[in-house]
Amino acid sequence: MNFTFYILITITIIALFDVFFIVKQQSSAVIERFGKFTSIRPSGLQLKLPLIDRISGRLSLKIQQLDVLVETKTKDDVFVKIKVSVQYLVIADRVYDAFYKLDLPQDQITSYVFDVVRAEVPKLKLDYVFEKKDDIAIAVKSELNDAMINYGYDIIKTLVTDIDPDPQVKEAMNQINAAERKKVAAQFEGDAQRILIVERAKAEAESKRLQGQGIADQRREIARGLEDSVKVLNNVDINSQEASALIVVTQHYDTLQSVGAESNSNLIMLPNSPQAGSDMLNNMVASFTASNQIGEEMKRARKKRSTR
Repeated sequence: MNFTFYILITITIIALFDVFFIVKQQSSAVIERFGKFTSIRPSGLQLKLPLIDRISGRLSLKIQQLDVLVETKTKDDVFVKIKVSVQYLVIADRVYDAFYKLDLPQDQITSYVFDVVRAEVPKLKLDYVFEKKDDIAIAVKSELNDAMINYGYDIIKTLVTDIDPDPQVKEAMNQINAAERKKVAAQFEGDAQRILIVERAKAEAESKRLQGQGIADQRREIARGLEDSVKVLNNVDINSQEASALIVVTQHYDTLQSVGAESNSNLIMLPNSPQAGSDMLNNMVASFTASNQIGEEMKRARKKRSTR
């Protein structure tokens, strides 16, 4: 009697545990009775007939993500690996279709992704694949939505998250990019050197101009000083020739004094007699006279040629 009672208690406890079950939030449970669909149970505490009804399966209603890696070829015959991330969920009121109409939804989604990517990418060159990745994602989403909606799945978003060309192609692209950057850098460097040369030439020309102006001003002041000196000497009854000789002699000795006062001067041989200044003046006068004669002869020769 006691043994039978314990058996009944045990069966009752097992039956109670088999009657009550819990469905988690954002999920649904599919109930079958003798292998035939009975109902879909939402989240919360649920009841079923013990030993008759059974939970055939549970489906999550959360957004899920499937990453699909597709290897394909571009229009310019470059093999690339494209990673497509598909975000999808089971429609709450289409749990029956999602559970019974499609056995392996992830395999189905993968097949459609392969089909669309291998149809779109071969139309584009490699550079355009990077630029048109959003268009590829939109095409995948459109194709998947049309196909998966019939099975109770909603495609939330598709993203092309990675485009990976062949390593040799990436290395070649990097080399081309580096060569282009070196070319631009060389152009900038050449322009900078050209500007530097032009500016240096301008500065040198300005320096020469100012140097020439300084020499001209110096000579002008020397001439004015000589003119004033001659006028002063003329006022004390010294004629122009004597005054010129005196000035030359004075400058001659000033030069000797300047050379002697400079300790780092090289050896310079200069006459130091007073007659040397007079000889220099006579030589200068003779040179100016000869130059004037040559100039007059050249003018007469040009006039003769022009009259012929």
